[in-house]
Amino acid sequence: MLRRYFISDDLDDLAKIEQELEQQGIDTPQIHVLSENDAEVELRHLHEVAPVLKSDVVHATEIGAIVGVIGALLVLALAYIMGWTDTAAGWVPFIFLAVVVLGFCTWEGGFIGIQQPNVNFKRFQDLLHQGKHVLFIDITPEQEAVLSKVIRKHPGLQSSGEGEATPGWVVRSQQMFRRFVKTMP
Repeated sequence: MLRRYFISDDLDDLAKIEQELEQQGIDTPQIHVLSENDAEVELRHLHEVAPVLKSDVVHATEIGAIVGVIGALLVLALAYIMGWTDTAAGWVPFIFLAVVVLGFCTWEGGFIGIQQPNVNFKRFQDLLHQGKHVLFIDITPEQEAVLSKVIRKHPGLQSSGEGEATPGWVVRSQQMFRRFVKTMP
């Protein structure tokens, strides 16, 4: 999938664009509005970015986990090299310490990340502070023509580049979940 970014200062126009895209077959989980004015976004029933995804918690937690795995492996390697595992205690305390190191580094990474803006949205921070809004749409190559057709009808929308999209299986899972919820009594 491809992600296209657009900038606008008109939430009403973004609501029309979202509606037109949905009418043309682009599902709601593919469309997001990033704004500092969450109340106005919600008032217009736009598909907003979840607050946890506005921060860098996911990315930083992944980095913390990688550091944690390296730390855990170092603990186990040091215990083995130093011969500490040959004692009566064996491997158990060192495995426990390795798990603690992994957990702590992962937690600390998430803690640091929740305090920072999402790495994918950092370039938009100045625009968001100016009251602008970012529309981003995850599309398949087959949907590119539909997006171009809708976007051409909205001259107030400014293209702002491309980025890495949500994986297709995640979008399909969200679509199936929404359909399931709608069929529930």
